[in-house]
Amino acid sequence: MSYGNTFALWRIAAGGIWRDYTHHAFVEGMRDGTLSRDAFLRYLVQDYLFLVHFSRAWALAVTKAETLEEMRVCAATVHALLNEEMRLHVGTCAAEGISEAELFAACEASQNLAYTRYVLDAGHSGDFLDLMAALAPCVLGYGEIGARLASEAEQTPYAEWIATYSGADYQRSCREVGALIDAAVARRLGAAPEDSPRWPGLCARFQTATRLEVDFWSMGLSG
Repeated sequence: MSYGNTFALWRIAAGGIWRDYTHHAFVEGMRDGTLSRDAFLRYLVQDYLFLVHFSRAWALAVTKAETLEEMRVCAATVHALLNEEMRLHVGTCAAEGISEAELFAACEASQNLAYTRYVLDAGHSGDFLDLMAALAPCVLGYGEIGARLASEAEQTPYAEWIATYSGADYQRSCREVGALIDAAVARRLGAAPEDSPRWPGLCARFQTATRLEVDFWSMGLSG
């Protein structure tokens, strides 16, 4: 599994916080089936709201892009979020008696507010690379988590969630986003981006977004 060179470097720069995110107790509870249904639904409602704002952030990336190819990949990601990924949330919650209108009207948890507004602020106050560094932990982290759980999980009530993020469509999106980031970095920072004065700031953005992902999982367990 590879989502590009830049992502690999950002993961390393994030240090132990990356494992805290990808091996969080919430994630491991989905893997072995010990996660409570209440915790999962609490997370799923908040993640629906998260994806609404995440879609707005990817739409903002279209306006920050410098090439048509960047615009196309970002626009395709908005489509995938709104019309594919969110189906999991709507369908699962509908089975529990929670309508999509109720999902959209749900109160945002403070952890959700902190994360989504951080990502949007990265896009509004920074450039395309700032936004990519803030977006990458969610997109590519879920791909990494999904692939690992698909290889390790056996009987779990969260098989549908795992199948969504380990599936061919989502994994293809991850590879496309990874390639987008690599090309965007090379275009703006050159062949040796680590030597750019911008590099530490981009690594810091990625690490902050990863820390906010940890808080998001913890929110699911905190009810």
